[in-house]
Amino acid sequence: MLPDHTGPVRCEYSPELDGAADPGEIVWTWVPYEEDPTQGKDRPVLVVGWHGPHVLGLMLTSKDHDRDAAREARRGRIWLDIGSGPWDSRRRDSEVRLDRVLSLDPATIRREGAIVDPALFARVTDALAELRGR
Repeated sequence: MLPDHTGPVRCEYSPELDGAADPGEIVWTWVPYEEDPTQGKDRPVLVVGWHGPHVLGLMLTSKDHDRDAAREARRGRIWLDIGSGPWDSRRRDSEVRLDRVLSLDPATIRREGAIVDPALFARVTDALAELRGR
């Protein structure tokens, strides 16, 4: 289990469904809870870049955080609506979390779920860069 990535993230859209996690792909992996890193859950993650040998990603959720936006803001959590896509078998709307960049061992990523379109990737990574710097 790797600590979360801090600092700027260099993002470059380069998806290729080849079995490896590439920026612009949504993959599935185990994500530890912040409150208790010994626990977590399997979830989709948007790959946004690499830092050395580690994949950098943003976790997705189908939970609507707009309903509890004030509480999320107090906790420093920032979510961006990204709509629905093939990464969710029920086609639920999703949100991506911008304030927590996951650093992942590529060996822990089990499967590719989808490729996001370039415009959506740019919207997410522009919001990430605004928040964290480039």
